[in-house]
Amino acid sequence: MNWDDLRYFLAVSAAGSLSGAAAQLGVNTTTVLRRVASLEEDLDARLFDRERTGYKVTAAGERLLQSLEPVDQRLSSLARDFAASGAGSEGQVRMAATEIIAAHVIAPAVPAFRVAHPALDMELLTDPTLMGPTKAPRIMNPLKDVDVAIRAARPTQGDMLMRKVGEMAYGLYATPEYLSGHNKPSDMSGLKGHLLIGFPRTESPLGPIWWLSRAEKACDTALRSSSAIARAEAARGHLGLAALPCVLGDRDPNLERVIGPDQLGSFELWLMARNDLAQMAHVRAVMDFAVDAIRAAKGALSGNLRTITEHAPST
Repeated sequence: MNWDDLRYFLAVSAAGSLSGAAAQLGVNTTTVLRRVASLEEDLDARLFDRERTGYKVTAAGERLLQSLEPVDQRLSSLARDFAASGAGSEGQVRMAATEIIAAHVIAPAVPAFRVAHPALDMELLTDPTLMGPTKAPRIMNPLKDVDVAIRAARPTQGDMLMRKVGEMAYGLYATPEYLSGHNKPSDMSGLKGHLLIGFPRTESPLGPIWWLSRAEKACDTALRSSSAIARAEAARGHLGLAALPCVLGDRDPNLERVIGPDQLGSFELWLMARNDLAQMAHVRAVMDFAVDAIRAAKGALSGNLRTITEHAPST
């Protein structure tokens, strides 16, 4: 077996397509196809199902992914590990978070952190696969290319340090203009006749996603998006009732919260770090910073910073 073929397998599984893997590896699609076919022949197993929408990992492919992940993780971060080994309390740390946590929780707290750690080089990356327990491919290892991550769902696997650090509450939001032409529901039973702006069907039905999946039975869905910012923009355009994190929706002067987290619920926020790096001073500093930032934003994250006017059900 050519060990380099494994790199092509990982690229296809991550991209979900030959073209995406080819772009990542800097080769053409024919080369990718040939290397994957060679690996399948060597292992005497079909690693992908070729579907119209792309390449889906088979059960045999999933087993190979699980075997390769620890090796892939270590190799992908090898250069950073060597650079960090003598860094003391300073060095480079890459942290990943959802778009909302990055923009509304982490970024506002960075200036004070920078004062305390002026030589620490922190990169903040946004990753939509950290939003929840999505069924999309290749979310198995959220720490492959980063040192610390904040995920809005409990991790299910991986050799990593995991700690629940908070919750991110959700509500339904709409513009006054949209609501002026519709009844203002106080619960799921009042949603008939409304348009929802919700989550993709590929999302697992947990927390707010589960609530929306039930609500969709009573009304139509105008838009599905994995991006909270996209859902908020659609709501600002008077499209319908959008499922949004309260930390985003409550700050928008153009949106009104109609149903709150007491009904929609919340996502758990989990801090993750690689076990082998978590004890390094510069990584630990970023972990502590992330925990403090989330705690400081607890009120906004839980949806307790806005006084909600309860709407009586329409008669």
